[in-house]
Amino acid sequence: MVMSVLEEMRIRSLGVIDDAVVELSPGFTAVTGETGAGKTMVVTSLGLLLGGRADAALVRIGAKNAVVEGRISVPDGASAILRAEEAGAELDDGALLISRTVSAEGRSRAHLGGRSVPVGVLAELADDLVAVHGQTDQQGLLKLSRQRQALDRYAGDAVAVPLDKYTGAYRRLRAVSAELEEITTRARERAQEADMLRFGLDEIAAVEPRAGEDVELAAEAERLGHAEALASAATVAHAALAGNPEDPEGIDATTLVAGAHRALEAVRSHDAALAALAGRLGEIGILLGDVAGELAGYADDLDADPLRLAAVEERRAALTALVRKYDESGEGVAAVLAWAERSAARLLELDGDDERIGELTVERDALRAELGGLAQALTDARTEAADRFAVAVTAELASLAMPHARVSFEIRQTEDPQGVEVGGRPVAYGPTGCDEVELLLAPHPGAPPRPIAKGASGGELSRVMLAVEVVFAGTDPVPTYLFDEVDAGVGGKAAVEIGRRLAKLAKSAQVVVVTHLPQVAAFADRQLLVEKTNDGSVTRSGVKALEGEERIRELSRMLAGQEDSQTARAHAEELLAAARADG
Repeated sequence: MVMSVLEEMRIRSLGVIDDAVVELSPGFTAVTGETGAGKTMVVTSLGLLLGGRADAALVRIGAKNAVVEGRISVPDGASAILRAEEAGAELDDGALLISRTVSAEGRSRAHLGGRSVPVGVLAELADDLVAVHGQTDQQGLLKLSRQRQALDRYAGDAVAVPLDKYTGAYRRLRAVSAELEEITTRARERAQEADMLRFGLDEIAAVEPRAGEDVELAAEAERLGHAEALASAATVAHAALAGNPEDPEGIDATTLVAGAHRALEAVRSHDAALAALAGRLGEIGILLGDVAGELAGYADDLDADPLRLAAVEERRAALTALVRKYDESGEGVAAVLAWAERSAARLLELDGDDERIGELTVERDALRAELGGLAQALTDARTEAADRFAVAVTAELASLAMPHARVSFEIRQTEDPQGVEVGGRPVAYGPTGCDEVELLLAPHPGAPPRPIAKGASGGELSRVMLAVEVVFAGTDPVPTYLFDEVDAGVGGKAAVEIGRRLAKLAKSAQVVVVTHLPQVAAFADRQLLVEKTNDGSVTRSGVKALEGEERIRELSRMLAGQEDSQTARAHAEELLAAARADG
C-alpha cells in the first residue's frame, strides 16, 4: 500500500534555527543532538505546518518572521489530496507543498499547493497525514474523552455503525425536545399571539377588501369629486365638434370638415395629391364623429350623485384603516391581503399546538427508547473491543520491558433520572452514547488497576503510548508518526525494546523520533544530527544525515558524552549491529 511520506522541511528563523533543511525518508528516522540544540524545533515546525497555534515567541530574535516549508508526497485518491484540491491547491509532481509564516507580531499565514488558505485547512489535513506525540500531546491520552475516542477508533465499524445511528437519533431527540419545550413554556405567549391574529383576521374579513380595490376607488373618487367640471367640459367639447342644437347658426368642426371634404371630392379625379388629401379629410370626419358620440355618451353617463361619492369615501376610509394597521411595505390593500394569508397559516399552526404537543411527546418517547437500545449496542461493542484492545496493548507492553503490566478498560454509566433507559436503569447520555471509558493500568502483579494518570510513571506512560500506536497501526494506520521524547524516563533494556517497537511501527508507516537515547536511535533507518554553530544558531549545515563513522561518533556521544571513548565506540557499534540483526 502506497502511503504519504513527509519528505522534507525547511526551517528559517524559528527558535535557535537560523536556516536548516530536514530531509526525511520512509521508514524510521531518528533526530538527535545535544540538549538545547533545537531538536524539538523539528516537532514545532511540523506542528505549524499542520495548523498548530502560532506564537510570536517562536520567531528568532532579530528576524521579521519565521518560515516553515514542507513537502509531503501523497498517493492519488487520498482524502488529503481531495481536501487540498477543494482549497484550490495544486500538486507539485505528486507532492503537496505546505508553507506557514509567523511574523514577529504574531500574525500567521498559510499556503497550500501555491494557494493562500485558512490555517484550519492545514489542521484538517493533519488528521489524515500525521500523528504527533510530544510531551504535551501525550497528556491528551489522560483525558477520558480521548480514551473513548481511541477505543472507538480501534473498534472500527463495530462501533462506528451504531454510533452513526445513535448520533442521528440523538440529534433528532434534541430537536424534538427543544421544540416541545418551546411550545409548552411559551403557551401563554402563543395564546396571546393567536388572539391578536384572530382579531386582525376578523377585522379584515369584516371589510372584505379586494385586490386593487383601493386604486379603483381612488380613481372613482377623483371623478365624482369633479363631476360638474367634467360634464361641462364634455358638453363644450361636444358642441365644438358636433354643434349646439340651441344655436343653429353656430359653426362646428364636423360641418367645416365635411364642407372641405366635399370641395376636394369634386375635383379629386383631376389630381392624385388632392385625392389623397380628400381621403384624409374623410378619415378626420369619421374620427370627429366618433369622438363627438363618445363625448355625448360620457356626459349622459357621468354620475354626479353625492350619495355615491360619500359611499366611495367611506369605503376608502375603511380600507385606509386596514392599511395603516397591517401594511408594513407600503403596498396598500395588496399588503393587507398578504398579511391575512400569512396570519391565517400561522393561526392554524398556533391552534394546532395541543395536537402538536401530543405528536412531539410520542416521538420524543419513541426516540428515547430507540436511543436506549442504540446506547446498549454501543456499550456491547465497546466492551468487546476493549477486551481485544487491552490484550493487544498488554502484549506490546510485555515487549517494552513491562512484562507484568496489565492494561484494561473500565466502561461505566452514570445513573440519571432524566436519562435514557439502558440495562433496566436510567443513565446519563450524550452525543457519543452513555459510556464513560477509562484506560486502567496495573504495572505489576498485585497492583490494583488504576487510571493511567495515577498508575503510570512518565516512562511507563510513554511506553503505553507507544504500545497503543503499535496496536493502532494494524487497524487504522496513520501515514506518519512523529514522537518527541516519547522515551523520556526510560533506559536500559526498556529503551532497546522501544527502539525495536518503533522499528516495527516503521514497517507500515513513516516514523520520526526526536530522542536522546542511543538504544532508540540505533534502530533508525536514518539518523539526523541537529547541532549548533559557535554563535548558538542552527544553520543550513546544522542538520545532516549521519552515515558510517559519523553515526558511530554520535551514538558514542549519546552513550558516554564522549565521541572518542573507545568503550563507548564499541558499545555504539554493538548497538548498531544488534539493531540491524533484529531488523
